[in-house]
Amino acid sequence: MLLDIRKQSSLADYFVICSVDNERQMKAIVDHVDEHIHGEFDRHPRIEGLSGTGWVVLDYADVIVHVFSVAQREFYQLERLWNHATPVLVVQ
Repeated sequence: MLLDIRKQSSLADYFVICSVDNERQMKAIVDHVDEHIHGEFDRHPRIEGLSGTGWVVLDYADVIVHVFSVAQREFYQLERLWNHATPVLVVQ
């Protein structure tokens, strides 16, 4: 899910929120996103969390990427917290 949060917060412009099925998949997605953004835009994120915790955040300042385990995403429900944000892309 890609949310446009510009009208709700000065924290960032967009949130990317996704779920993974296991730690290996989380690490692969985090590594891929980081490598791609670094390679294409020469940007380095501030990274919080570990794949074993079920939630990793890659903060690129204007875009913040949240990679959740299914259980953590259901628990925190960021989509509900940011329910006034404009969905740009939703993939089921």
